[in-house]
Amino acid sequence: MPIKIPNKLPAHKILESENVFVMTEERASLQDIRPLKILIVNLMPTKIETETQLLRLLGNSPLQVEIELLQMATHDSKNTHSSHLLDFYKTFDQVRDNRYDGMIITGAPVETLPFEQVDYWDELCTIMEWSKHNVYSTLHICWGAQAALYYHYGVPKIDLPEKLSGVFEHRVLDRYHPLVRCFDDRVLIPHSRNTGLHREDIEKHEELVVLVVSREAGVAVVANKNGRQFFLTGHSEYDRHTLAGEYYRDLGRKLNPKVPENYFADDDAASLPYMTWRAHSSLLYTNWLNYYVYQQTPYDLNELKNY
Repeated sequence: MPIKIPNKLPAHKILESENVFVMTEERASLQDIRPLKILIVNLMPTKIETETQLLRLLGNSPLQVEIELLQMATHDSKNTHSSHLLDFYKTFDQVRDNRYDGMIITGAPVETLPFEQVDYWDELCTIMEWSKHNVYSTLHICWGAQAALYYHYGVPKIDLPEKLSGVFEHRVLDRYHPLVRCFDDRVLIPHSRNTGLHREDIEKHEELVVLVVSREAGVAVVANKNGRQFFLTGHSEYDRHTLAGEYYRDLGRKLNPKVPENYFADDDAASLPYMTWRAHSSLLYTNWLNYYVYQQTPYDLNELKNY
């Protein structure tokens, strides 16, 4: 089944060119089916790129998915044209009375700031609290995962000695958990961040379980045992060139970045980056949609209960 998106969203043509099955709102209105309703809280500055990456993954399943995009009303986005935000994004006031099968909160380039100093922190906290009774299962990515673990459980983030950038090998701790079902012994995940988490701080909370770890990148995937919250510290959604774009951006800013690890052939930044994480990334999002959104959410979203 296809992913349902607004008719003129820029991702539409890109996904169609990749043979990802997308359906416009106009065509979807003719089908007698209840699609899964997914809200994407997009905190990334490169909003169109992030939309496309996430929609590519959500569209790679047999389930029909309906997407809504949310921006922060308390933040002025400088990297995405206002007309795009006006056409395709809603604010929290416009969705607060809705209920959703699933929600995704993306990362954001604010990780070096204390959470409380982020200009939209209060609004994000309101959304995370609201999700307890208006969303069945929420997937948090990178800084979004750190923010949610801090807000819901008081888990602090830690500063890393240097930026963690590259594609790192991981191992699965609970191979029977549905989110990582059918994962291989070696799981490759991109990371791009300046902060991290201590595993012991997470394991203090009996409702949380660490599912995937890496010797180099640390904790990568955390789940609430009830299936209502998942936390991904990496960027499984990244496409082939995203880390390269960040590397060249930081070079331009005179930040003297290290070449992303395990990414370019022979660490040659002029070469085509290896794409080694796509299969597991697709499987992770499909597992989330299938086991924790489609199979668990009540058909009538008004029957949603708090965590």
